[in-house]
Amino acid sequence: MTTDNAIHDSRQTLGFQAEVKQLLHLMIHSLYSNREIFLRELVSNASDACDRLRFAAIAEPSLLPAGEELAIEVSYDKDARTITVSDNGIGMTREELIEHLGTIAKSGTREFFAQLTGDQRTDSQLIGQFGVGFYSSFIVADRVTVVSRRAGAPAEAATSWESDGGGEFTVEPAARSERGTDVVLHLKDGNDELLSGWKLKSILTHYSDHIATPIRMHKEEWDKDSNQLRRTQELETVNRASALWTRPKSEISDEQYKEFYKHVSHDFGDPLAWTHNRVEGRNEYAQLLYIPKRAPFDLWDRKRTHGLKLYVRRVFIMDDAEQLLPSYLRFTRGIVDSSDLPLNVSREILQESRDVKAIREGCAKRVLSLLEELAQNRAEDYAGFWSEFGAVLKEGIGEDPANAERIGRLLRFASTAADGGKLTSLAEYVGRMKAGQSAIYYVTAESIEAARSSPHLEIFRKKGVEVLLLTDRVDEWMLSFLTEFEGKPLNSVAKGDLALDALDDEQDQEDKRKAQDEYQDLVARIKEALGDRVADVRITLRLTESPACVVVDKDAMSAHLQRMLKASGHDAAPSKPILELNPHHPLVQRLQADPADLGEWAHLLLEQAILAEGGQLDDPASFVKRVNALLLAGGVKGAG
Repeated sequence: MTTDNAIHDSRQTLGFQAEVKQLLHLMIHSLYSNREIFLRELVSNASDACDRLRFAAIAEPSLLPAGEELAIEVSYDKDARTITVSDNGIGMTREELIEHLGTIAKSGTREFFAQLTGDQRTDSQLIGQFGVGFYSSFIVADRVTVVSRRAGAPAEAATSWESDGGGEFTVEPAARSERGTDVVLHLKDGNDELLSGWKLKSILTHYSDHIATPIRMHKEEWDKDSNQLRRTQELETVNRASALWTRPKSEISDEQYKEFYKHVSHDFGDPLAWTHNRVEGRNEYAQLLYIPKRAPFDLWDRKRTHGLKLYVRRVFIMDDAEQLLPSYLRFTRGIVDSSDLPLNVSREILQESRDVKAIREGCAKRVLSLLEELAQNRAEDYAGFWSEFGAVLKEGIGEDPANAERIGRLLRFASTAADGGKLTSLAEYVGRMKAGQSAIYYVTAESIEAARSSPHLEIFRKKGVEVLLLTDRVDEWMLSFLTEFEGKPLNSVAKGDLALDALDDEQDQEDKRKAQDEYQDLVARIKEALGDRVADVRITLRLTESPACVVVDKDAMSAHLQRMLKASGHDAAPSKPILELNPHHPLVQRLQADPADLGEWAHLLLEQAILAEGGQLDDPASFVKRVNALLLAGGVKGAG
């Protein structure tokens, strides 16, 4: 962004941040069909400015004299073709105007622009999800003027900001008799219907009735002499001007709940679900919590705080109070209004407060109850929630032991028994377990395709045993805490013994004993040839198609987790794999009959098994040379 610090007290022309220019262009062309949202966004900003002044006045009472009311005024001028939204809130300095209106200081910005497609309908949804606030003014205006004076500053310290929505904006000194901000929209052609008191009031009633700050407009009366509406000097409040969460639920419509969600979340879309409660007892507080339909762009940004708006006795205290919810529920939006916390509460006090801990536990239980209701009664909506936030909810298994059992019932997984992308719950899996099956089986992999093609699944397909397919990065961490469900242990198909003996018939058990005896010498020679590359070599009946596979001991770190840690730059103590051989495969039988080049074949079997389960070889060049040498020696023909 271009700046000129040498000129501070005169007119100055500055350039928009590149992302602002891109956003303005997209918004003007993609959101015009929903142009009325500009007024909702400007009123929402004005309401926030009033909330912030009320909070600042707790520490500095002179900023808000006793008895003075905070309010928002909306007016229009037909002759000048302008609409003005004014507030007497906190106001902005020159530097704040440049920072807030010239740049997008928002995490997830890069990811947001990377997802834009060029399709207006798709992009309009993304833009709404990203949140545009003040910039929505340019949907209906070809020029916007902002005049603002910071609370506590003198009248001559006001600043004017102006832009036509192109590549630049100007700032210059201005005068404003009172603190606060005026946003003046100079309307584009074709928007004259907005220059109507009735039209503006209907928009405000529809979108902003939930705003707790009074929104006022001049009263209009019918003048018999001129046979037209005449604007009076009297102001009337056009919204209820009471905090939505303080009203009885019976008096609040679904539409009002949805509009309040858009106010607190800056999302243009409707929420998936919400819960509104008043908690009484040792701790008294109101909570209005929403579950969004779509994940925000910064959901995985660890530097970004994700939390609820905190009010104390209807006084706004802070945004994103992450102490009010555990991290694994950070997708939740909404407000908590406490009757017990002090008005001067800080983030540090929140961290240590017993009352906040009780609120946090109460909010977590409410959100989990809401998710349980979705899962039970609105399966399609819950599937949508899971696709957006499932990986985050899984974190709760380790983070919230008190609710781990409830979270476990909400988990959903791909499975070998579910086709077409359908997911299954652990309870559904247990209900389908075969007679004699004692464990829940799973495989971890980089993708669903890799999981389905894992050689470890071969015996499970043969016996008709279901296996869960886990592919989220968080799964390996989650499984260190999720060790059983309804008394059934969760076992990896790539770890240790499979405990499938109860599903074997007498012939299976006899084949296993016979194979172990018959191949005892071959196993010993292969183990000697591989040396310290493996922890052990043994015969297995878990394979039906592949000649070999690698597994690790039951308590060892899985190969998939080792790869993930290595890819993220973390040191992971490598655990040597166990090579298991399929005695029914022609290649293994050929080695039993003719051990020529046994050492080369042993290394090839190991390397093939590592590749088959998604691993990487330490020396790919040697693998290629080995394959070529065995091909030239006629190994493939001999193995056939």
